Amino acid sequence: GSCRHRCCPGRNNACWALGARQARCYCDSYCERTGDCCEDYQATCRHAAVGCAVGPWGPWSGCSSPCGVGSKARSRQVTVPPRHGGEPCPDLKQRRGCLGEHPTCRTTK
Repeated sequence: GSCRHRCCPGRNNACWALGARQARCYCDSYCERTGDCCEDYQATCRHAAVGCAVGPWGPWSGCSSPCGVGSKARSRQVTVPPRHGGEPCPDLKQRRGCLGEHPTCRTTK
């Protein structure tokens, strides 16, 4: 079977060709995990793979609670999306706990 005109990202059961003994072989990037790639998958499809690239983390937000336990968040953007079965993007958001300490917190009970 040949992937000559069929290279698909991710898991795609419609992305196949007839291989040896009329059995299906696959041209999606998931075939590397399942071991059922067509013979020319590596040469035809993997060279075109582009992994995800992300920018730097942005600043942490303010604490969600002015008094007491809350959370902060930050994010980053995708600069190059994954293509042709390249590495997927890492997490784009992070969250962590914080303790709001606004000056008015001391006066409220």
